[in-house]
Amino acid sequence: MKKFLYILIITAAFNSCGPYHKAVKSTDVTLKYNMGTEMYDAGKFSKANRLFTQIVPQYRGKPQAEKLMYMYSKTFYEMGEYYTSNYHMERYVNAYPESEKAEEIAFLGAKSYYFLSPVYTKEQKETIDAIQKMQSFINQYPESEHLVEANALVKELDDKLEIKAFSIAKQYNLISDYQACIKSFDNFILEFPGTVYKEEAMYYRFDAAYKLAINSVEGKKLERIANAISNFNILQKEFADSKFMEDANQMMSELNAMSEAYKTKS
Repeated sequence: MKKFLYILIITAAFNSCGPYHKAVKSTDVTLKYNMGTEMYDAGKFSKANRLFTQIVPQYRGKPQAEKLMYMYSKTFYEMGEYYTSNYHMERYVNAYPESEKAEEIAFLGAKSYYFLSPVYTKEQKETIDAIQKMQSFINQYPESEHLVEANALVKELDDKLEIKAFSIAKQYNLISDYQACIKSFDNFILEFPGTVYKEEAMYYRFDAAYKLAINSVEGKKLERIANAISNFNILQKEFADSKFMEDANQMMSELNAMSEAYKTKS
């Protein structure tokens, strides 16, 4: 045991005196730059970042600044610090718009926002930001080698917003807020006309309209019955063979009966 501890102590002492640690403690910015580049090339991004952070101010305006800022911004990306990587990557593109690395950095900056996008059940501000950032990249670099991936990422992010909106609308039905459900599905179908959830959206909108009608106060019942029947007609026209049609037809029969009863009273 003592021998093992002795080896650990010797190893730690050796490492603390190694070239990297000497560079960290040194006041020689060239040494730090060279060692940082060596660490970067070796994929040791955290160590490279530590050295680059110490010397970035000293290299402003110098010929090496462009390469340094390229490596520096990418270390944050490789370390998974996506807020910071986007910040530095946007600064890089603004400072060096003609750089051969500008397109790559612009893409990775936008992709940083993609990684910040949360699961669809959470608030989606970062998802919206990511779409805007990625779309700006696509508009700026329409011939980019990253275009296929960029479009795929936008589609993935759009899908996340789509399922978020669908889930919210459906949740209103589950908690019996039928008016909010109908309005939410109206907006959903308008915003996502090609959605794969269109059949379900139209059915649950009709279901909410049906429930609103049958539970309505007398003064509004006839109007709401008519609205529910209108929603059924839209569902039937769009999806005559819908898997929901059996239930929908049963509800429709009840609505027709209620409607006829009101006409008889009149």
